[in-house]
Amino acid sequence: MSVGVLVVTHPHVGPGILSAARGVLGPLPLKTAAVEVGFGEPVDQALARASAAVRDLEQGAGVLVLTDLYGATPSNIAAKLANLGCRIRRISGLNLPMLLRIMNYPEQSLDELISTATAGARNGVVVDHG
Repeated sequence: MSVGVLVVTHPHVGPGILSAARGVLGPLPLKTAAVEVGFGEPVDQALARASAAVRDLEQGAGVLVLTDLYGATPSNIAAKLANLGCRIRRISGLNLPMLLRIMNYPEQSLDELISTATAGARNGVVVDHG
């Protein structure tokens, strides 16, 4: 039993970042899916697709929902997924280091992956002072 990972983003971001992660790691150790929310797409339509993805990903350990931009439509849709009755946690500010870190610790619980993900995101940002 492992955590599912749902990426809910603006168009092209989610599938692109999952593709990049697969390029680095090969097959991903956690069950993943991406839902792209089109610009101007009705919220209820995108929410229905995201809800179906959560149901498919849920294996009893919860679903980690990653969004690209806090406060934007994909993030707001992700917030509504908590009403489905399964254990869901949302993190906004998705980046590739965050996703790679999550995939390197597939044995972790949903709560543990929250810390792992946010540390991966922060540590992935480096300023070159040279």
